[in-house]
Amino acid sequence: MSLKAAGAFFGNLRMERKLFLVFLLLTALPLTFIGYITYNNYSRSLEEKTILFSTNMLDSMMIRIDDYIEDMVRISSVPAYQDEIRQNLMRSNRYYEQRGMSDGQSGSESIPDEFNLLLSIQRGIEGNISFINGIKRGANSVYIFDQYGNVYYAASSVGVRLNLKDSYRLWLDSAEDSSGEARLISTQRYISNLQSEKHAFTVVRKIFDKSLRPIGLIAVDANMSVIEDGIRELDAVTKGSSFIVDEEGMVVYDSNSAIMATSMSQDYAFRMAAGEKGSFYGEKDGVKRLYMYSTSPNTKWKVITSIPVSELTRDAVLVRNVTWAAMIVTLLVAMLISFFMAYALTNPLRKLMRLMKSVREGDLDVQFQVKYRDEIGQLGNQFNRMIGHIGQLIRDIYHMETKKKEAELQALQNQINPHFMYNTLESIRMTAEVNDDQDAADMLEILGKLLRYGISDLHEEVTLGDEVHHVRNYVQLLNYRYPGRFRLTIDIPPELLHYPVIKLVLQPIVENAVYHGMDPEKPIMIIGIDGRRDGQVVVLTMSDDGIGMERERLDALKTGLQGERSPEGWGSGGIGLRNVNERLKLHYERGYYEMAINSRPGEGTVITLRLPLYDGVGEEEDKA
Repeated sequence: MSLKAAGAFFGNLRMERKLFLVFLLLTALPLTFIGYITYNNYSRSLEEKTILFSTNMLDSMMIRIDDYIEDMVRISSVPAYQDEIRQNLMRSNRYYEQRGMSDGQSGSESIPDEFNLLLSIQRGIEGNISFINGIKRGANSVYIFDQYGNVYYAASSVGVRLNLKDSYRLWLDSAEDSSGEARLISTQRYISNLQSEKHAFTVVRKIFDKSLRPIGLIAVDANMSVIEDGIRELDAVTKGSSFIVDEEGMVVYDSNSAIMATSMSQDYAFRMAAGEKGSFYGEKDGVKRLYMYSTSPNTKWKVITSIPVSELTRDAVLVRNVTWAAMIVTLLVAMLISFFMAYALTNPLRKLMRLMKSVREGDLDVQFQVKYRDEIGQLGNQFNRMIGHIGQLIRDIYHMETKKKEAELQALQNQINPHFMYNTLESIRMTAEVNDDQDAADMLEILGKLLRYGISDLHEEVTLGDEVHHVRNYVQLLNYRYPGRFRLTIDIPPELLHYPVIKLVLQPIVENAVYHGMDPEKPIMIIGIDGRRDGQVVVLTMSDDGIGMERERLDALKTGLQGERSPEGWGSGGIGLRNVNERLKLHYERGYYEMAINSRPGEGTVITLRLPLYDGVGEEEDKA
């Protein structure tokens, strides 16, 4: 980040954050430097002491392993001093030699007392093996083989190998070129007779008779628990993991039991552990580790311990954390003092910002409390004056809009009433010329009702029942002019007759249907008014079976209802519909309102109104 960008970032910070940042830098930099020097020195000292202590433990561990292997070597030499073991091995060799010759010659006599002989040999050898097992703790299993590979052993608590034939060939090959000295064989994996997987390294030695002729082989398996106890103690102290490898890189023991009896000749840790003893750093599985190793002077085996650096520096990290905690507490106390000072300066500004946000969301009933005559107080005074002016302007505009709507409603009402009165008077005039009788009086009575209904208070709300009654009077008046020409059907639930609507919603629509949709070829024109409730909406449907409209005229009518003026070519056919639509639009400005028109030539026209259902309407229906 460039200095210019950093300056812009700092300039955009809030005022209290700027104060905190400056104070933090002035206080935290020296404390951080002191803490860093202290942590590094302590970590270096702790590392040196850990390496020295761990190296001494590794040396002690290798001495214990060497002593244990030396004990195994001594155990393997026992048959050289036990005549009973040698005598029984020679008897076993003679028996199996004679048996082999007997199997190769047909008709030879069977060897007498074969079972008793084998039992005697087995008891003689395995009794001595039990004695050997009890000499010293650490011998897992002892196996003695004759020259023909027949094995004798005494079962131990941890079981014996199941793959003794394979093991015997390996052991025999290892001791083939020896002259009676013990041979150490690295750890092997095997399955015991207890059906469990085991690991053991082995000491093998040839057995000779007094004439120094080989008569058999002894193999002593190690008890890995002896090494396991020492490694566990080492790992508990170092908080790491350890493994033992021979000169060829084969893993003799692994504290995690994951890589035992496998080769590590290409592993980083084995290649780095080239000297007699030492330490080095490396990374494994993404974790930085300290490796320490020590080499046995007798077997050349190496014990390598891997300690995660995080464990090595745990105490140092604790010291570092305590230092940081003390530093943070110091900073917090100092910043707390600075916070109160910054808060006293910036709190009035935050209040003013919140008030501005409220004004932006439409709340003008806010006022900034001015306590002081400083710059912030003067700013608050100006804000209060501005809010007052804005409120006055909004009230003036609202008053003007109200007057405008009232004028529009009055103009629309005046436009409907003369149009209706003209048509009605024309009907009376024609009836009076034809019939000089009581019909004229009845028509005048109906006309009076219609006029009283139409010229009353503009803002008065009526019920849907009043509107239906008004339409009945209108259709009755029409039937005086055109006897029996119109039939009105009404299907509205009683509970909806109390629904409040504005005046002259239904009659102008019916009038429009009569004068612009009447089919001269049909003797009777049927006009229907249906009402129903659809959730929170009242649906009113006015239908007729008149001449209908062509597609072009219907589209023009729909387009005109969406605008403020009648489109060209409308003529007088849509005046009533447009007036009703505009009045509903003004009345239900904040609610749901919809007028839909559908028509087909020769089939008639259907006009559907969807009006919002006010609270309390339809309660009787809900209770039912």
